Order: sequence, then C-alpha cells, then structure tokens
Amino acid sequence: MNIYLISEYVKRLTKEDIIKFSKSQGVTLENRELDIIYEYIKKYYKTFIYGNPRPILDDIKTKVKPLTYNKIETLYKEFKDKV
Repeated sequence: MNIYLISEYVKRLTKEDIIKFSKSQGVTLENRELDIIYEYIKKYYKTFIYGNPRPILDDIKTKVKPLTYNKIETLYKEFKDKV
C-alpha cells in the first residue's frame, strides 16, 4: 500500500465522508460516535494499517454502541484481509 496516498486521503477525509460510508454499510452514527471515529481515524490510521490496533479497537468498543463497534470490527477484518 502506498502510505503517501493513504495519508493524503486521510488528510482530506471529512465527517461527511464517514457519514456517507457508514450509511452505505447500514449503520447510522450518533454525533458522539462520529466524532470518536473521525478522531481515531485521523490519529491512528497508520496503526490500523501497519501495527496492532487491538488496544485502539478495545478503547473504541467502550465508546460506541455495540452495533457500531461490531460493524467497525467486521470492516476492519474484511479490509485487512484484502491487503
């Protein structure tokens, strides 16, 4: 994966992008969840790609609804398997 392209994408990522994606996945986010997910993507995207995101996922799990967390976990596994 080209980290430069990913970095540029994350820089330009907006909360509206996250809302659209979550809706396309059948999940409606509360404002608080949106803020949390946005912050974690901006801060930890490299860990999700190259590191061990388990501590981050565990932290997110305590901050969002179970349905939202389950979808995050499922999507992470799906995309990680593709890489």
